[in-house]
Amino acid sequence: MSLNRDEYRSAFDELSFSADFQERTAELLRTRARELEKERTEMMFAKPKKMAVLIAACIALLAVSVSAAVLLMTPAQVAEEHNQPLLAEAFQGPDAILIDETVESGDFSITLLGLVSGRNLDVLNPDLEKDHTYSVLALRRLDGTALTNQDFDFISYTMTPLAAGCSPTAVNNWTLGAGASGLAKDGVYYYLLDTQSIEMFADRTVYMAFYEGSAPNNSIFYVNDDGTIRFCDDFTGVQALFTLPLDPAKADPAAAEAFLAENPMGWTNERSTPEEGWDPEEDWDIERHETEDGEEIIIRAAGGDGGDA
Repeated sequence: MSLNRDEYRSAFDELSFSADFQERTAELLRTRARELEKERTEMMFAKPKKMAVLIAACIALLAVSVSAAVLLMTPAQVAEEHNQPLLAEAFQGPDAILIDETVESGDFSITLLGLVSGRNLDVLNPDLEKDHTYSVLALRRLDGTALTNQDFDFISYTMTPLAAGCSPTAVNNWTLGAGASGLAKDGVYYYLLDTQSIEMFADRTVYMAFYEGSAPNNSIFYVNDDGTIRFCDDFTGVQALFTLPLDPAKADPAAAEAFLAENPMGWTNERSTPEEGWDPEEDWDIERHETEDGEEIIIRAAGGDGGDA
């Protein structure tokens, strides 16, 4: 039975590792390699180099898989990097949804790490009146080049919830009053998205979209006849669309209906005008801050009544 490479790496990604796992594993591999080399000599293979090559290949493959498994921070660690202890605690609690799903697009590997919903979890911008949803996404370059705050154009990309059966112009960052922050750490770029709680839509399909562009429009998204949403066939920018495993029991149809009544934006897949360029500086209020270790955090706040970043 052959093992699919993607399934192999996915299995590693689902495992949790101790702090010294990589060091211990490397030592075990070296020890086993020496044992195999000894066995190879004693058995006097006809092709002595073949076993050495096989050993090296196995070590390299496992090293790559281990690296992928331990490379990313957890959502709780990302919250801690943003000085959000209550949010970090919530990401380790029973209501957190850990996803760890990855899509490759363009030059990037895009991983939705997880999300959690609750009230008053943000110590920097408390909202005592509404529940919020906090989602974490990690972005890596496929060629392994490190992403830094200086070379990644944070404001040229959007991470936003969407809900099936609702116009993408009615349910998105802007109507949900979102705030998004970006932070580069160890060559990986992390998004922390704060929106009004999306659990009210949990009885329908809810997505988390990441793409190159700004506010959702019909040059980016296509709404199928059954209300499900996908990227347009001719949209060529970086793109990833994740389906969120929300608990339908947490849906609030009355709140969703009231929200849509306040944002009665229709949708047509027909493009009335050619796609035009967009200026992210006009779509977001942008602030830049420095953390204690010198890493830059960029915060952007969407317009709307849902709150600020």
